[in-house]
Amino acid sequence: MLVKMDKKGSKMNDWSNKTILIAEDDEISFKFLNLILSRKTNVNIIWAINGQMAVDYCKTYEHIDLVLMDLQLPVLTGIEAIKQIKAFKPSLPIIVQTANAFNDEWEKCFKAGCNDYITKPVNLLNMICKIEDHLYPVTTH
Repeated sequence: MLVKMDKKGSKMNDWSNKTILIAEDDEISFKFLNLILSRKTNVNIIWAINGQMAVDYCKTYEHIDLVLMDLQLPVLTGIEAIKQIKAFKPSLPIIVQTANAFNDEWEKCFKAGCNDYITKPVNLLNMICKIEDHLYPVTTH
């Protein structure tokens, strides 16, 4: 992972060689995530407005490195989308982002195959750290 400095001299992660699919039906939530991630990391963003679109994009685009998945999606729920994506791309990291922070919801997500979980309202530093952990995993030799 590359670290750059922004115009103010603050550390900035350079994920310009990575692509994140954001599955989010709420346009304001998507725009917020897109703005933050783009400015802080230069990551490439693809937007899916429903669960079926997220599955289709993961089948179509080989360059997707990570999925940020909302659970409350139209057409196909986030849980069902996770199951379908993991069936054909088991190693693709999927991080759930949801306002539902209940234990049974958390368990359903991990049983479906998600790799991590973020609650809304999103803690930006926490989210960026979790994404970075999945985009740039530390390997031991």
